[in-house]
Amino acid sequence: MDGTAIIIILAVAGVVSVLLFALKGLLDQVPDVIDSAGKARDAWHRFKKPEVPPRTDDEDPPMAA
Repeated sequence: MDGTAIIIILAVAGVVSVLLFALKGLLDQVPDVIDSAGKARDAWHRFKKPEVPPRTDDEDPPMAA
């Protein structure tokens, strides 16, 4: 019975260590995902509303087609 308890304890410790390693890997990726989401949001805003350069006084307004 003592041998079974040791095996169970080692198995649980192994599973916990693997889960912690996987969780660490996942959490290491979170900052990159947040940065990418911010870049995608900024690109979407630029796509939906392009910036028009300011007109100077000596330029004629664009002709309507």
